[in-house]
Amino acid sequence: MGCDDTRETGGAVTAEESIDLIRLEGGGNTVILRITGKETRQGLTGTDVLAGEFHVGTPFVRGSLRTWLFPEDLRQWQQALDMLDAGHDVAWREGTRAPWLFIERDEDDDRCRVTIRDHAMSLTAVTVTVALTDSWFDDAYRRLDLTSQTWSLKEG
Repeated sequence: MGCDDTRETGGAVTAEESIDLIRLEGGGNTVILRITGKETRQGLTGTDVLAGEFHVGTPFVRGSLRTWLFPEDLRQWQQALDMLDAGHDVAWREGTRAPWLFIERDEDDDRCRVTIRDHAMSLTAVTVTVALTDSWFDDAYRRLDLTSQTWSLKEG
């Protein structure tokens, strides 16, 4: 698993390692959104963003894609989790310049199809099938809380 190792230093919380905000895996396939830190983006009037990378791995293909998250992205991921938990398919960050994430539930079992679509840079989409069990949701909400607490962002 990513990092759960955070420490208080001089009043600021810093991460010792990265945090996996999203982690879907099963059958040899993985989709991970790993948060690697917080940075100020140039040209966005000093806006703090989370830096991260999507990692996709299968027995056939492996790849990664850099991305950045704004505070609104974390709120929308919370809403996407709620929709998934209620049995719906979700599209996260669709219509933005950032990579899009689609999760389609399979009604017959505990699996889903996860698609990462990068329409802005590489013009590539990758779809993998992974497990989506009830216990995954508890872990996903915990990962979101950990990310929000560790890398708190303020909207400008």
